[in-house]
Amino acid sequence: MKKWLFLLMVVSIVACQEPVDKTQLVVTLPEELPTDLESMRKLLSEGKQSQKRLEELVERLETRVGELDTTVVKRVSVTAIKVKKEDFNHYAEIQAAVKGEDPIMASSETGGRLIHMPWREGQSIRKGDVVAKLDMESVNKQIAELETRLELARTVYERQKRLWDQNIGSEMQYLQAKNNMESIQKSIETVRFQTTKATVYSPVSGVIDMVMLQQGEMSGPGSPILMIMNTSQVKVVAGLPEKYLKEIKRGQKVTVKFPSLDEERTARVSMIGRSVNPANRTFDVEVTLNNPGGILKPNLLAMMMVNDETIKDAVMVPEELIRQDIGGNEYVFVVSDNGDGEEVKKKLVSTSSSSEGFVVVDGGLDGEELIISKGGRGLTEGQKIEVEITPTEEENSNG
Repeated sequence: MKKWLFLLMVVSIVACQEPVDKTQLVVTLPEELPTDLESMRKLLSEGKQSQKRLEELVERLETRVGELDTTVVKRVSVTAIKVKKEDFNHYAEIQAAVKGEDPIMASSETGGRLIHMPWREGQSIRKGDVVAKLDMESVNKQIAELETRLELARTVYERQKRLWDQNIGSEMQYLQAKNNMESIQKSIETVRFQTTKATVYSPVSGVIDMVMLQQGEMSGPGSPILMIMNTSQVKVVAGLPEKYLKEIKRGQKVTVKFPSLDEERTARVSMIGRSVNPANRTFDVEVTLNNPGGILKPNLLAMMMVNDETIKDAVMVPEELIRQDIGGNEYVFVVSDNGDGEEVKKKLVSTSSSSEGFVVVDGGLDGEELIISKGGRGLTEGQKIEVEITPTEEENSNG
């Protein structure tokens, strides 16, 4: 079978001093395709190998030509972001603390020995729960004594009344007997009413903060038995410097963070102190929060975020993209297109407030620019670049 030699390419890259193996670029082709399957597979394998080697050589040549050809413009790949233009809010972070509502005392309206008081500190108690029961033995004895006196007083009164009806005896004796009987009756009513106070009930729901009297001890009228802390609602109290007097109003929304719980809540200011503490020049600001489950404990550390500055339609740039030249001037690198492709442009800016990693640019940008965010190290003004635009968070959420 007649064969001929087809030379695809024999090249030596002289500038790189990288020799090319000519034998690797040569394939022997038959005048006619073979008819048997094995020969066809062999020829196909040789052709693929030669094709691969040729592609590798072409790639090496293109790379080297690009390095040596000064007419080709080299572009640096960078990433750019759109300038952020929206309302800017700055928040002052003020240390605060959780405080429970003022404690409530569960006390008895009458005196007596506690015959039942099962509560301990730290237990939860609901409004209307039985706090304690008092021994009313002395009161019952007093009632029995008064009933005996009432029986005698009623007998004396009835006799005096019969005599008076017969015009015997004096009116004064009759009236004294009547008054004595009625007085004892009133006394019995009063003492019996004390027996209704033998059971003490909880006035609020909360947690028992302190046990004042133990079972078996004597309780006097008004003596506190339990101190109950209402934890269904708590207050977060912060001492704000007096310079914020104009910035905070009752009903204003604030954010409260609890670092140890990794939690934050939004609520309205419920109280503003009426005076400034002369020792530290602060005034109290209070926020009321619901506390289901009692997770917010009294004296828990909190941080109150107070909005002390708002700028409408502010131009904002990530703080780390603001650079500074030798003269102390602040600038950013933006993308410019002069018709010959994209290039680097240096723009001087002036900045003001910053918050959460962004700084307000109040001069030098109009809010339509693309700022180079990555790949900007070592760039110079006028340098040619290839730009990849990073979408904003809003575009990501919409797209």
